Amino acid sequence: MTERARYHQTLFLSDLHLGALGGRSDLVLAFLQQNHAETYVLVGDILDLWQPLLPHWSGDDQKVLDHLKARQKAGSVLHYLRGNHDPDPKLVPPEKRLDGAVLDEMVHIARDGRRYLVLHGDVVDGRLIRSHLMTRIGSRIDHGFRVLDRFLSVLSRRTSTRTRTSIEALLSFVNALSYRSRQHEARLIALARKKGVDGVICGHFHIAALHRDYGLIYANCGDWLDSMTALAEAQDGALHLLSARATTAATAQNIPSFNLESV
Repeated sequence: MTERARYHQTLFLSDLHLGALGGRSDLVLAFLQQNHAETYVLVGDILDLWQPLLPHWSGDDQKVLDHLKARQKAGSVLHYLRGNHDPDPKLVPPEKRLDGAVLDEMVHIARDGRRYLVLHGDVVDGRLIRSHLMTRIGSRIDHGFRVLDRFLSVLSRRTSTRTRTSIEALLSFVNALSYRSRQHEARLIALARKKGVDGVICGHFHIAALHRDYGLIYANCGDWLDSMTALAEAQDGALHLLSARATTAATAQNIPSFNLESV
């Protein structure tokens, strides 16, 4: 590291998809090295290990887990919420396992007293979309497109990672189109109201967001396949959405973290 790490009260990260072809564990690692926290909340889809015939576990994937383990040993608290891609905790190999229980949801109390329902978010998807089969089909389609993307990048000798490729842009567009009605946000806010909390923090949809459009706070951590964002709680309890989208692998050690929005 060439810069002193920034300290946050809490960091919320989701959809790292460690082990998936499109994951950017190099950027995740650089971000974590430059942003430390007293508490880390992993909001689902951290591990993507379900493809035994197409393994894609890299050294940087392991370094991300090793960094989080080191932060735990240094005194940080870590909470792990299971997403629809996360494997059964009992089936995770020891070297890929983080200490602590794996939860479905939790209530986070911020330093300013606000209370947030924290969960991955797939609970508000339709039953068919939430099915194990559809998750696997979607993963295979995504994997196939990213294999094609890598092949085309080799043919075109593309070396820059600063901008999205055409296929990455297509996948992002299709995902945004799928959730254009924003009904998932309204449903999660409704769950938060039933719990009597001040807002909801989630992942799953790969669309970073931080707003009060439905009366309560809706915060989506984003993902590390496309948006390259995380959610941070400052020492005063305010939430900030941080981005690393413009960072390239070559300059990952100098990753810039800046606020997109805050509440």
